[in-house]
Amino acid sequence: MTEENYKYRTNPMFLRNQFGTDMPMLKKVSLQDDEKEGLRLIGFDIAKTNRDTHFNRFVHFFLYDYKFEDIWNNPDKYIEKLSQYKAVLTPDFSMYIEMNEYMQRYNTFRNRWVGAYLADKGIRVIPTVSWGLENTFDFCFNGIEKGSTVAVSTYMASAHGNRADQKDFFMAGYNEMLKCIEPETIICYHYPFPEMEGNILFVDYDLSSWQHYDDDKVELPYTQMEKYLLGIETLSSNSNIVIKHNDNSSLFLKGSGSVHGGQWRPHPDKPWEERFFGKPGEIKRTFIPTKKGGYWVETKIGDEGRAINERQFTDHGNSANHSNPHDNKIGWNTERGNPEWLGETNYFDGNIPEFKYYKKTGEHNMSYEYDFDYKTKYEFIESVKAHSEIVFEWNDTDYEICSLDGKKWLFCNQKDHSDDVYYDNLEDVLNHKIGDDKLIDICTKFTVIERSL
Repeated sequence: MTEENYKYRTNPMFLRNQFGTDMPMLKKVSLQDDEKEGLRLIGFDIAKTNRDTHFNRFVHFFLYDYKFEDIWNNPDKYIEKLSQYKAVLTPDFSMYIEMNEYMQRYNTFRNRWVGAYLADKGIRVIPTVSWGLENTFDFCFNGIEKGSTVAVSTYMASAHGNRADQKDFFMAGYNEMLKCIEPETIICYHYPFPEMEGNILFVDYDLSSWQHYDDDKVELPYTQMEKYLLGIETLSSNSNIVIKHNDNSSLFLKGSGSVHGGQWRPHPDKPWEERFFGKPGEIKRTFIPTKKGGYWVETKIGDEGRAINERQFTDHGNSANHSNPHDNKIGWNTERGNPEWLGETNYFDGNIPEFKYYKKTGEHNMSYEYDFDYKTKYEFIESVKAHSEIVFEWNDTDYEICSLDGKKWLFCNQKDHSDDVYYDNLEDVLNHKIGDDKLIDICTKFTVIERSL
């Protein structure tokens, strides 16, 4: 054997036995809360260039294989570059169902081997999981520690008219993955299917494309997924996607059964939300805290044990548009199960009908720390959609967003009503400008004085 042949025969990149003779194992990776909010990806085809500096992103390989084949052939070439990013997803070598099974096994091995190699060089690695038909299930989930964060892509299964056969095989493998890996978080590149369960962190395909690499935030108009999640467009009847905010208000999609049937529940840190449930015919008296003090409400419970009407003893600091007291009809969203304000009745003439409430003496004994500021725009949009009374301060001026008929929104400066404006749809409300600032852009920055939901 010549020296040249010997070097080739013993080259570690030829043998690929650095991690033993079994499937290379990728250790469990968890995401921090601040990483989950606004997570964006960047393609390896852009990350590998010298011109990219978006190092706060995760590198993905949801690309055609030829665009990243070189990381298998020459991984050392990219170690320095990839080490600058927050994390790297393992290469998504194709697992097409038309492939020979042994080719699928080879590509699964390559996925894990590159991940293990990068991790061995000190790079934070998150496994990408792909599968074919059921014959791949005995190997395609191997090499990933249980409980790890993983990444999947629905793009190919969702594209081309959302073909049923693509979706069916994707869901079969996805459900098997949940059983085999029990992932802590699933990074989903492209729109999740409504049937997907688990703690899903949605990453928008379009917003991770090169056109948006310099964007710091999502701009309106919304992506299709935002409309889908937020109810601007209606979910399908079999959807089990609901929006869950964790303690730091990161957006998750939590598969948890049907969203029909009232999955909304009072927040444990907001005991005044308990007023929306009670005995049929009951009228509950509750103190609602605000940044400037608070006010009392009396809530009437209907035959189904849910609130149907409420009298609020406040004008929300805006006597031009609200009488004190005034009444609000309450409806219930059939998809998310949350209460919504349907319309307001004011009594500016002083003729206030009897509400038939029980009287309670004494001051409220509720202790609380007021922090109703919106942590994410999703939280804010949900509140606007429910026609909440929202009073906030921005640049030393108080503003209000409210609904007087349950169909339109009123936006007003509480001290100067010459510029009061009504909006017929949600997007117009969110695009409203205060000076040069769009409402949607400042909703996590302004100070909330009060909010009813």
